[in-house]
Amino acid sequence: MALHGLFSPFLVTAPSRMAIPSSNAPKLCASKPVQCITTPVTTTDHDQGSASRRNANYVPSFWDYNVVKSLSSNYDEKKYEMQVEELKEDVKRLIHAETDVPLAKLELLDSVHRLGLNYQFQKDIKQAIDRICEADSQLGNDLHSTALLFRILREHGYTVSQDVFQKFTDETGKFKANLGEDVKGLCSLYEASFYGFQGEDIMDQAKAFASEHLKNLLQGNLSPIMARKVHHALDMPLHWKLPRVEAVWYIHTYEQEQNKIPNLLKLAKLDYNIVQSVHQKEVSKLASWWVDIGLGNLPFARDRLVEHYFWANGIVSGPEYSAFRDMATKVICLITTVDDVYDVYGSLEELKLFTDYVDRWDITEIDKLPMHIKTVLLAMFNTVNEIGYWTMRERDFNIIPYLRKQWANLCKAYLREATWYHSGYKPTVEEYMENASVSIGGLLMLFCAYFLTADKITVEALDFIDKVPSIMWCPSVLIRLTNDLGTSSHELARGDILKAVQCYMNDTGSSEEVSRKHVDDLVHETWKILNKDLLGSYPFSEPFLSANPNIARTSQTFYQYGDGHGIPQHWTKDHLKSLLVEPFTLNE
Repeated sequence: MALHGLFSPFLVTAPSRMAIPSSNAPKLCASKPVQCITTPVTTTDHDQGSASRRNANYVPSFWDYNVVKSLSSNYDEKKYEMQVEELKEDVKRLIHAETDVPLAKLELLDSVHRLGLNYQFQKDIKQAIDRICEADSQLGNDLHSTALLFRILREHGYTVSQDVFQKFTDETGKFKANLGEDVKGLCSLYEASFYGFQGEDIMDQAKAFASEHLKNLLQGNLSPIMARKVHHALDMPLHWKLPRVEAVWYIHTYEQEQNKIPNLLKLAKLDYNIVQSVHQKEVSKLASWWVDIGLGNLPFARDRLVEHYFWANGIVSGPEYSAFRDMATKVICLITTVDDVYDVYGSLEELKLFTDYVDRWDITEIDKLPMHIKTVLLAMFNTVNEIGYWTMRERDFNIIPYLRKQWANLCKAYLREATWYHSGYKPTVEEYMENASVSIGGLLMLFCAYFLTADKITVEALDFIDKVPSIMWCPSVLIRLTNDLGTSSHELARGDILKAVQCYMNDTGSSEEVSRKHVDDLVHETWKILNKDLLGSYPFSEPFLSANPNIARTSQTFYQYGDGHGIPQHWTKDHLKSLLVEPFTLNE
């Protein structure tokens, strides 16, 4: 596997430069005024007499925590251990079997990945890909096999050039028109195009060409299963989907395939159910913690324990990383609650005190704060100490000095936004993204993903992470942009600062439609940078490497159709039920 130490100009070591280094993005223009909608709802804080405070009126959790605490499953790992091992050995034989049809092997590897089993066969898959690469001349010249191989190679960190698609272009460099009827090839080309890098013009053309023709083919007479696959791809590309979310859809789809492999399907269902039973135990324990800590009862804050578990699970879902999901969920709960303190509840003076206490990591003067804010601050300190104790005991490393610095950086970013809001200041896109890519909380979550999953924590890796390399900054930008595309109208209505869309409108005088298109383009450009970053060489390994794109995928899952976090909509509920409640039916 060829790895490259590539750090694009996107590398940020200080919060003084713009966080959207897209050379292909439209240039920003001089500021023009745009009206910010501010219609906050206020409430009375009885701790502070008649002090008037905002209230975002978030909808309550739709989860009954007594039910969450009682979640259980019959799919205990020990009970099915022998059956799983037998099925795994059968799949391994298929992966390693000699074949005269390399395309069939590629499709098998793709199915293993999309069924959620990639983590079970990592070494086997690498060996199979190496053998295919050695005999790639046998793959043929069709679009489907070429695009599938390209995607699988980049998906697994191998170096492959976009030039493999030149044979499908004409003398003008455009994709040949006759490819427009090859629905299977177009689907593969479309999925492959999302693994492109900045400056790869062929991949940009591939994305536009495949997208246009797939939309046209949907108006024709595709078979039901092929139409379903095309709809699924156009809804969100595979590269942007969470592996366990994709596994649910693909298991149902694979079940309908005529050439399905029964034992592979059975293993996928059984594995999903067993891992689900692990996740049920984890979220059940967290529900007890959440009820006991009492933050879900704060009148101004979002009660989203199960959704926050979904965030942590999306970042690292492997069953062996329970400790990460437990502590990361607690951190994400605190990030959201602290965010609501700054965005909704606290006065500017209170927020300055809160930020100062976190920066100095000193709560001796905590009684200057009202009860609700004091409760949040104490919960933060206690949780950080709990995580620090675990890390000292299990990893022999004192992580607290590093973790408190991350919290201080986050609270300073929150305070800057609160200062903008209270002064009525409208930031430029550069100012907004420089700060908002920190205030979204992604960097703190990723920091936790490193030290809570690493077998050995090293100062070298922590120093590297502290400089916020591109591989971490890109996902934070993606969380910010996808969040803004899904939530900005709602947040403005409650009385918040301008978001990325409105900042661009203010900077350029563009319409909301044009500005949303610009922000969406930045999402695509940022993914291109991240794609290249994922081929880099770093002082850390899995699962932290995959955690970086996974956190962006989680955000895109939440905000795909709107605010699936602040106002959990049907797609969020469906994902959570699949993840935690609904096992697959097995034909015993």
